[in-house]
Amino acid sequence: MKGNKATILSFAEKCKSILESNWQGKLCTIKVDAKGSKGEIYSSKVKYIVKKGKPYIWVPEKDAHNMNTIIDERGSLSVTSPMTGALTQLLRSLEKPPSRIALLGEVAPLRNEKAKIVSEALEGIISSERKAMKEANHLVSGIMSSSNMKATTRSESLMGIINSNESYVVYKFSPSSYTYIDSNGGNHEVAVEDIATAEIDPLSHFSTSLIDGINNSEARRKALILFCITHQNTNAKDAFMLSVDYKGFNVLGKILGPMKHDGSRDYTWSEFRFTFDEQAHDLQTFCSRLVEMEEKALKKVTSFSGLGLKTE
Repeated sequence: MKGNKATILSFAEKCKSILESNWQGKLCTIKVDAKGSKGEIYSSKVKYIVKKGKPYIWVPEKDAHNMNTIIDERGSLSVTSPMTGALTQLLRSLEKPPSRIALLGEVAPLRNEKAKIVSEALEGIISSERKAMKEANHLVSGIMSSSNMKATTRSESLMGIINSNESYVVYKFSPSSYTYIDSNGGNHEVAVEDIATAEIDPLSHFSTSLIDGINNSEARRKALILFCITHQNTNAKDAFMLSVDYKGFNVLGKILGPMKHDGSRDYTWSEFRFTFDEQAHDLQTFCSRLVEMEEKALKKVTSFSGLGLKTE
């Protein structure tokens, strides 16, 4: 089940997935004063949604971005693949930052009716995601219930904009370039045209809670170890779900590294790609595919080891 061009996301799809899965990023604009542009950069954390492929950003009314963009509309938006819990701590200890994207473009404020339309879209996104979780079947809710993100999901975080007593200015960010930055620091330029035609990962809005739910379940973590054994022929001591998408998922496995001169071997963390036989175009299908893989892996291991393992 090793990844290839047909079974992994393209850089354009990865950019789109990160942008869709998160709800906050770092906005940078050029500082200005009464004499005009000073050339220095001002940055702050902002919340956003994506509508028709473009980010729409909520900036507090008193934030310096509002003055900066009057003089110079150039800006950048950086967004990180959202991570939580023990996975975040592990990546920090490995000095392996999450994948992220950097967008360059123009930041323009929306007025009156256009701002109202985007605010209504925000409410629609929140309502849609809440409805999807409410109507989720037992399998999906069972996996997601292990997540510690129940109060900080994407929809609940965005709800903070609506419930806030603070006034906001809504901006449209029009990207002129995209850069995908992988966890090893490699930069990959992606054409705007490729982003426009890239498929939106249907799991992106729920991926953070899904990953957190899997990583907080002891049984599911053990199943990830079995995947490394049965699909990668690698005896892993521990494993974490790293990322999920409609084509499959990536796992960080703790495995023995190469033998040293003294004959000893240290444990190291390696990334493994697992691909579904059929793509999962919704949350329920992904969870079903995952459980099917767990059952097959368990059956394969117990056939020669007698090992018992329950999955939730």
